[in-house]
Amino acid sequence: MTRFDQHLVADRGQPAHAIELIAPAAFDAWLGAQPARTRAMLAAHRFTGKPGTHAIVPGDGEAWSVVAVTDDVGGPWSLAALPAALPGGTYRASDRGGELGWLLGQYRFDRYRKAEDVEPRILVTADAATLPETLRLAEATAWVRDLVNTPACDCGPADLEAATEALAKRHNAHVVVRRGDELEQGYPMIHAVGKAAARDRAPRLIELHWGDPQAPRIAFVGKGVCFDTGGLDIKPSAGMRLMKKDMGGAAHALALADLVMAARLPVRLHLLIPAVENAIAGDAFRPGDILRTRAGLTVENTNTDAEGRLVLGDALTRAGEEKPELVLDFATLTGAARVALGPDLPPLFTDDEALAADLIAAGTVQSDPVWRLPLWDAYDEMLKSDVADLVNAPDGGFAGAITAALFLRRFAPADSAWAHLDVFAWRPGAKPGRPKGGDAYALRAAYAVLKKRYAAGASGVPERSHT
Repeated sequence: MTRFDQHLVADRGQPAHAIELIAPAAFDAWLGAQPARTRAMLAAHRFTGKPGTHAIVPGDGEAWSVVAVTDDVGGPWSLAALPAALPGGTYRASDRGGELGWLLGQYRFDRYRKAEDVEPRILVTADAATLPETLRLAEATAWVRDLVNTPACDCGPADLEAATEALAKRHNAHVVVRRGDELEQGYPMIHAVGKAAARDRAPRLIELHWGDPQAPRIAFVGKGVCFDTGGLDIKPSAGMRLMKKDMGGAAHALALADLVMAARLPVRLHLLIPAVENAIAGDAFRPGDILRTRAGLTVENTNTDAEGRLVLGDALTRAGEEKPELVLDFATLTGAARVALGPDLPPLFTDDEALAADLIAAGTVQSDPVWRLPLWDAYDEMLKSDVADLVNAPDGGFAGAITAALFLRRFAPADSAWAHLDVFAWRPGAKPGRPKGGDAYALRAAYAVLKKRYAAGASGVPERSHT
């Protein structure tokens, strides 16, 4: 797991280069107050205060500082572009709030190439009390990125199991795993989707339990399709290219569980990851097959490339058996969600008005937005089957993200607050602090809601320290 301890430290008055953050509207006034030599130097470099730009400004002797113009003064991404542009050293910003972006601006995925020998860029922060939390948020985000960026050859079902075991060891949690043919009776949809994979990539349901059994129960479910060929309804090569990221929901659920346990929120946490590879072989499930489910419903499989909702259905049923008061599921579920809202804005589906309001508000505050789409009851009829209780993918393709969420609702516990987040888990173009590749969406928003609902308390689990 990526660590950021060396990049953010408490401010103890140590020497540091100043970073002055300026909003575009304030640049002219700032420039007018500078010494003539500074104005001349900036003019020579054609520095005009365009948002997203910075300049190094000389001081007395060998001293120098940084001026950065940003539309996000006080926001999490205000400093994100600077670590890649500034020389190594220690810095102190004029405004708080950009610490997370400073850290994530130094994220690198270098597992498969020689790591750059880069001198660390260190930010000193006066927010010493929030420093551990900022580090945890950055590291959780980086863990999502690492997992999603890792190709399927090194991130299969067994690797997700190992990641969960390592997480459990860090927090004194308990893991239960059901694998292969053991799933056929109790979790038939997970088994059906994953049974064509090679033996060492057999399907499994990974469950983690943590916290006081008497505490409020919450559950996270993450789609763990480690690679998706589309099954017998095979994807074209262009559609298969990024399918290493189809376990992005599992990555989000793991990272959120890490945040909850590290903060010692007084909850009984149940993490569920149905981990499969949707492969093609002689025993692959077929279009037209009728699948049984843990919930007792039957599903006519109309599209083997609509497999994520199948494995989530059995996992959501299992989550409901523990009677949680809150269930969150994360999944890279539909292309329709991307057509509707693009890569940056994950749709939120829930029938719980309070939960919807909390997630939307937290997304705004955390600069981690979600957009609510309806669980439109009238579209339930699209899930009707002539031969089973429902289909997994309606004909026609209308409202694809909504019908997928409606399918999941059939398996979500009726007495629990439930929200489904259809995340992309991938950033197709780089932004400051957010490189192209795997990324976390709605993670900080969900964590903020959980912190608000469940005040931190003693659960007997030691918090991972940062020094």
